[in-house]
Amino acid sequence: MGMNTQGRPTRMAENIATGGYADTVSGSRGLEQAEPLIFERGNLEHCGVDLPEAKGMPTRLGGLEREGVIGLSGLAEPEAMRHYVRLSRKNYAIDLGLYPLGSCTMKHNPRLNEKIARLPGFADIHPMQPASTVQGAYALMGELAHWLMTLTNMPAVALSPKAGAHGEFCGMMAIRAKLDADGQTHRRRVLVPESAHGTNPATAVQCGFVCDEIPADATGRVDMEAFKAKLGDDVAGIMLTNPNTCGLFERDIREIADLIHEAGGYFYCDGANFNAIVGRVRPGDLGVDAMHINLHKTFSTPHGGGGPGSGPTVLSEALAPFAPVPYVAQTEKGSWHLIEHAEEAEGTPFGRMAAFHGQMGMFTRALTYMMSHGSDGLKQVADDAVLNANYILARLKHVMTPAFDGSCMHEALFDDRFLKDTGVSTLDFAKAMIDEGYHPMTMYFPLVVHGAMLIEPTETESKGGLDRFTEVLEALALAAKSGEKDRFLAAPVHAPTKRLDETRAARQPVLRWTPPSDDLEAAE
Repeated sequence: MGMNTQGRPTRMAENIATGGYADTVSGSRGLEQAEPLIFERGNLEHCGVDLPEAKGMPTRLGGLEREGVIGLSGLAEPEAMRHYVRLSRKNYAIDLGLYPLGSCTMKHNPRLNEKIARLPGFADIHPMQPASTVQGAYALMGELAHWLMTLTNMPAVALSPKAGAHGEFCGMMAIRAKLDADGQTHRRRVLVPESAHGTNPATAVQCGFVCDEIPADATGRVDMEAFKAKLGDDVAGIMLTNPNTCGLFERDIREIADLIHEAGGYFYCDGANFNAIVGRVRPGDLGVDAMHINLHKTFSTPHGGGGPGSGPTVLSEALAPFAPVPYVAQTEKGSWHLIEHAEEAEGTPFGRMAAFHGQMGMFTRALTYMMSHGSDGLKQVADDAVLNANYILARLKHVMTPAFDGSCMHEALFDDRFLKDTGVSTLDFAKAMIDEGYHPMTMYFPLVVHGAMLIEPTETESKGGLDRFTEVLEALALAAKSGEKDRFLAAPVHAPTKRLDETRAARQPVLRWTPPSDDLEAAE
């Protein structure tokens, strides 16, 4: 791989004296304020709040009173507010610009979703309230479950998984429970294509399986001959991502499903890329037995730090009886309740995955997105996501090198052949994007592509936005080819801090701040 493994110093020499900040007296650059750590700004001996000592009040801490300072930095309220506002200005966000991370689907989160999620009947309820007081919330969960099953053509769904990897765990545990119930406890080998998501092998191992990798063919898809050669009576199933991590649809998906079923195994499909086919393809029609759905990727709920996440998992008829509790159900009279315990369920649930029923705020946002788009709108989501990715591919393929021939699905994948003999690496190229005001694309992933650059624009970007983005990448590619190596090795120069030695940061992370010693200050 073309990754930086040398631990070379990567800051511009003229900025070393300023600690990597802009070389101004203040460390600030115009309205971009330099901001040290809160421990460096504040004072450990003082507090930003002046409270009188409590008099005549007995303690209620039961012997757990604080005996000394706890090391929290004291700041006045305006200084504390400025600290966090300045930090927020250093964030890159989907509301600030195009977010080209591939295989992450960083799409716009409509404000309508946020408004609905904040309604008191959804935002102010508690998971332990009596069922009679949260009928609307249960009904919403039931409605969301209905549409997830409709869009995938699957008969059951577990809403409780809290993220994509948690949903993977749910699906694989359902497969294991089914195998065990059928006396197939010897089936513990799971086939995992090279183009699958990186969490897939970890999930399989966590569920007690062993992984057997399937190579990709020259087109970036599953090598069918290698797949057929690995089938056997110990195979539990396959974990396949479709569209795969190379941004390509697996053309042989039906044959793969039929062969794995004939071998006695089950088909787990990683649904992280459902955004590319929602409304167009129903995974159940492809022979899928289990698939998690990232609500933040397909149905616009907040991603990552804006979470929490949610990864509902749909299950086929064979696996539905093993769906975990709890789940919502409706009585004959129309009221809703939770099936909380295995003995109340119709099947034999493999267990419980969370203390409660999932992420209510994510359910609310996802259903709002579905209802506001409608069936035709969700189909257009997939169409536009694929169109935008292919537009980027078409605009850049004359200066960058596509990893595979032909069109793509929802993300465009390039390798680093266009940087050959330039002295510029994928990492350097990505750092130069920061100077241009863009968050870098996904780098060095998928691992099957050397120096990979994976770009997913999603459906929410306009043609004007894509034109501006591709013009920047085109200019950078031409600059690299024209010998402007120093520009790339120095980048980013316009960011609040300069480039770090990332190899050293990964190998020797500093996880705790300690104040500089008096001896060190005296020596300086």
